[in-house]
Amino acid sequence: MGRNLFTKNFTLLVLGQASSLFGNYILRLALSMYVLEMSGSAAVFAGILSAATVPTILLSPLGGILADRADKRKIMVALDTLTGCAVLGAAACLSGNNALAVIGILLVALSVLGAFETPTVQACIPQMLTGDGIIRGNAVVNQIASLSYLIAPLLGGILYAAFGLKPVMNMSVVCFFLTAWLERSIKLDYQPRKYQGKFLSMVKEDFLNSLSFIRREQPDIRRMLLLTALSRFFVMGITLVGLPFLVRTVLKLDAAYYGGAESALAFATILGSIAAGLLTGKLKAGRLSLVLAAIGICIIPAGCVFLFQPDGVIRYIVNVAAFCGMQAAVSIFSIFAVSIIQQNTPDHLIGKIMAYTSSVTMCVQPLGQVVYGFLFDRFKEAVYFVLIPTGITVCAIGVCSAGFFRKLEEKQSCI
Repeated sequence: MGRNLFTKNFTLLVLGQASSLFGNYILRLALSMYVLEMSGSAAVFAGILSAATVPTILLSPLGGILADRADKRKIMVALDTLTGCAVLGAAACLSGNNALAVIGILLVALSVLGAFETPTVQACIPQMLTGDGIIRGNAVVNQIASLSYLIAPLLGGILYAAFGLKPVMNMSVVCFFLTAWLERSIKLDYQPRKYQGKFLSMVKEDFLNSLSFIRREQPDIRRMLLLTALSRFFVMGITLVGLPFLVRTVLKLDAAYYGGAESALAFATILGSIAAGLLTGKLKAGRLSLVLAAIGICIIPAGCVFLFQPDGVIRYIVNVAAFCGMQAAVSIFSIFAVSIIQQNTPDHLIGKIMAYTSSVTMCVQPLGQVVYGFLFDRFKEAVYFVLIPTGITVCAIGVCSAGFFRKLEEKQSCI
């Protein structure tokens, strides 16, 4: 099955994702730098970025419905073309007087388009691949995303410093148009689904059918979504809020140390994706509870080191190692969890179920950031009161989920 992974369709999808993600990352980095220079406030950009995520959360279910009813290839081509046009238009309109308004509108537009693109791309993978190939395919896509996240900010920062915002925006436009060109050559089976009623009635019916599928026909998917959301809540809160807080505020280390920690996490994500691909066929569903528990186990040493008085650099090394272990475990768990959801969802519902997966994870991420922002501020002088209980909680969730994953493995073996 590994020999058939890189089919023409999947190779084109991967190349398109690499181009699209690279364009997205260099664009967002350049926009953030420009807004910070213009406003002098990180809060302004954070506010714009937070507001821009709302359309993605609200419209993702509609994006899933579109992915299930329309030609996925045409959707991807249209969305990447529209994304390129939106950035090109923003670059043409951008000036010193309207910069914040134009950037805000652009980010909202990208959020709307992303709400339709993400479930469509995720729905393509099980249509291109089957069985364990779905897990390997998700692992490859995850590796591409991690590599883009690692390389694009560095290159984007250099390009922005050398040429400014508009050339970087134009480069991202080239990336989006290249993605659309690659996606034009993808060939997917498409059977139009006719509906005689009104558009809103169709949306309502599709929405209710997909919810019924999760609630009654496949409650295992609902439980998997819950476990994915819980792990996302703790991990993203700890990583996005805790890591910079620990490095810069608690340990009082400079930005270079934080940059090193971020790079290490990106490598850990890549390694986790590679490990997920290698473990395909070996790591059964019944053992995913151990992976979930391992996430919590990795967090505990990060808190324990603050119980003692070692050198700040030693605390830093222990924390980076702990966070990297956690990130690798999260990557493995997420890839297998999404693959299991895809494998247990019929083609006519895959877009909607993937949209729910995306919406759920996006909703819990800011909630985790808010909660952990409060906790780290409250226990600034005793961060082990945050880290150790979090590790124990996640580990306990993994242990408690063992029965669910064993039953899930038994069901899969009977199929």
